[in-house]
Amino acid sequence: MNAPASTGSMFDFVNQYFDNATQWSDHPKGLLDQIKACNSIYRFNFPFREADGTIGVIRAWRVEHSHHRLPTKGGIRYAAHVDEEEVKALAALMTYKCALVDVPYGGAKGAVQIDPRQYTPDQLERITRRYAHELAKKNFLGPGIDVPAPDYGTGEREMAWIVDTYMAMNPGALDALGCVTGKPVSQGGVRGRREATGRGLVFGLREAVSLADDMKPLGLTAGLEGKRVVVQGIGNVGYHAAYFARENGATIVAIAEYEGAIVNEKGLDPEQVFYHRRDTGSILGFPGAQDLTPSAAALELDCDILIPAALENVLTGENAPRVKAKIIVEGANGPTTPEAEAIFRQRGVMVIPDLYANAGGVTVSYFEWLKNLSHVRFGRMEKRLEERDETSLVNAIEKLVGKQLSHEERITLIHGSEEVDIVNSGLEETMIVAYHSIREALKRNPKLTDLRAAAFLTAIDKIAVSYRELGVFP
Repeated sequence: MNAPASTGSMFDFVNQYFDNATQWSDHPKGLLDQIKACNSIYRFNFPFREADGTIGVIRAWRVEHSHHRLPTKGGIRYAAHVDEEEVKALAALMTYKCALVDVPYGGAKGAVQIDPRQYTPDQLERITRRYAHELAKKNFLGPGIDVPAPDYGTGEREMAWIVDTYMAMNPGALDALGCVTGKPVSQGGVRGRREATGRGLVFGLREAVSLADDMKPLGLTAGLEGKRVVVQGIGNVGYHAAYFARENGATIVAIAEYEGAIVNEKGLDPEQVFYHRRDTGSILGFPGAQDLTPSAAALELDCDILIPAALENVLTGENAPRVKAKIIVEGANGPTTPEAEAIFRQRGVMVIPDLYANAGGVTVSYFEWLKNLSHVRFGRMEKRLEERDETSLVNAIEKLVGKQLSHEERITLIHGSEEVDIVNSGLEETMIVAYHSIREALKRNPKLTDLRAAAFLTAIDKIAVSYRELGVFP
């Protein structure tokens, strides 16, 4: 089960996956080289006055990987150890991710090299506004140009600061709210965006495990019910993935964070674990659970499904042979190195790749962007009409069968679509359709060896069509 060691940066790893998939592509080399290359890289430094009065220099980036569709789209990461290669890798993944789920964006990513935990909210606001000002000044920010979103170390608060800065620089711009997604609902955000990545991951996982023919070689029955799940990370993605997996019948047997892991074979309630960590500062010591350290040991626990939803490169050639999960669902970006991927392939482990599994966030970001451009809340125009139509139907059925429904039954049946209902329905449809497009590519080409290669090839084919329709390539 030994595989060639993987060396290089995260961007190199993404390109290895790209090159592996293009073995089965008939697109010309020039087109493939264009798809793989980063179109624009903006790196800059800016001064920042620290609390003690000293002046520091902050490094920042915005990478626009592909302009085959505009605007470009991708999150902004605040992390102490982020570098340009990582930002390029994440931007490239966004390109393939958007193409795979038919979201009409090119891929992008941004980063500021800071540890946000070391700064006060006032300092973070000044850093964020300066970063947004630099992007807008160089035409790297705008609803039709480049649309950021939250990523590791950022959230709704930072997105609100960015949109406010952009609107101050562009007074009267009608579509200014669309310059960024992941905003608070009160500032033009959309309901369902916060939990979208974790919810989308579970929609995709649920679809994958529903196919009995695919589960049989893994020695698993169809469906999520009773599946034993280990989740690494209880941030936004990991928490919601665990929450919705449990809601769909799975048993969360372990949760890991950087301080360690907790294990309970009877099952953990992610919501209670979250509150415990909020109150104590650690998941360790959770009532009824066994503590496990180091945290990485959780990746090797006996389970059916492993969801790495924290860091990149946590599954490597060193620990992959000891991973016992039959299905790995990549909630984080780039958690599996190519060396580990080769080992999982040899062992018959199903890896549901990041460019599909965590695409729920950009999908619902797209819905938020559409809402901002249309200037109307989803459901506002049709909700009452739907309820009147459903009421008429329920009344007719009651009259026909001669039985009155209870008040609660009537409310359930005549409920019109709220914004969050529409968003979740669109997300579910997107994830189901995309999974079957990957699976069909895998079945159509027997030389494809895994879901990741099929996902990359599907995305590459869609991007190639865009370039050809633009007349760039014959």
